[in-house]
Amino acid sequence: MTGSYGEFPGVRPRRLRTTPAMRRLVAETRLHPADLILPMFVREGIAEPQPVTSMPGVVQHTRDTLRKAAVEAAEAGVGGLMLFGVPEVKDAIGSQGTEPDGILQLAIRDVVAEVGDAVVVMSDLCLDEFTDHGHCGVLDDQGRVDNDATLERYAEMAQVQADAGVHVVGPSGMMDGQVGVIRDALDEIGRQDVAILAYTAKYASAFFGPFREAVGSSLKGDRKTYQQDPANLRESMRELALDLQEGADMVMVKPALPYLDVLSKVADAVDVPVVAYQVSGEYAMVEAAAANGWIDRDRTIQETLTSIRRAGAGMILTYWATEVARQL
Repeated sequence: MTGSYGEFPGVRPRRLRTTPAMRRLVAETRLHPADLILPMFVREGIAEPQPVTSMPGVVQHTRDTLRKAAVEAAEAGVGGLMLFGVPEVKDAIGSQGTEPDGILQLAIRDVVAEVGDAVVVMSDLCLDEFTDHGHCGVLDDQGRVDNDATLERYAEMAQVQADAGVHVVGPSGMMDGQVGVIRDALDEIGRQDVAILAYTAKYASAFFGPFREAVGSSLKGDRKTYQQDPANLRESMRELALDLQEGADMVMVKPALPYLDVLSKVADAVDVPVVAYQVSGEYAMVEAAAANGWIDRDRTIQETLTSIRRAGAGMILTYWATEVARQL
């Protein structure tokens, strides 16, 4: 009896799907806690963690609760922590981003003191959390982001974050030449050991909305003049070539799910670690749909993360990092 397979009667792919054990055995893509990076927000001047209403389960930490959450992530086996600072006072040039005792630098010191080298401590290197206008750089007299003036600020930020003990800096502002300037600034103070995670393909995305609540953004308008156009893929490859030429140690695609094609293309093109950021809007959509009973929350989280790994990401920034790490 040959069934409907004609001349290939022995072909039965379903044999490899018969049980959970069989499916685990032949799985082509696996998640591991060490592949996950937890983004964390620390806010100056608060006595208790502040919930981010658009991201259920995510908070703006105090310094004390940040330390505790960092230890919990480390104990779960999470590979990295990406820190974002939310200052009390903002100004036009984001002064708190380069103050040695600014909230982000204090948070870096706190977390490094708690976890040491057990987890890779990363920091966002951008001005948008610190500027009163909410843009990722310094503005010129016409209100436009001044690329080269911004690079000078990024160089200062890199040095104070390195002095605070960070292992990896993540320049996310999408300024031309930012990786090279930061590498030079770090090398200038003898911090060749600090790695650069380049936000290589960061799109001007609608999926960033909840994040702006998380960092208390004061942005009016948009960032379309420096973040990438969602319509473009080849542009990402040009950005990739430039970042690698300037000394990027790792490269990122952000957001993740809407740009899996970009992620796959980038992963195929490089031999450095590739990172994807499962951003706030992706998180919020899953949480909202699950809260309404429309989807199975745990299965959806696993499926989305697996799809990002399958597309080529070696590491994933996700707000579910500690939770998923405990389940794996």
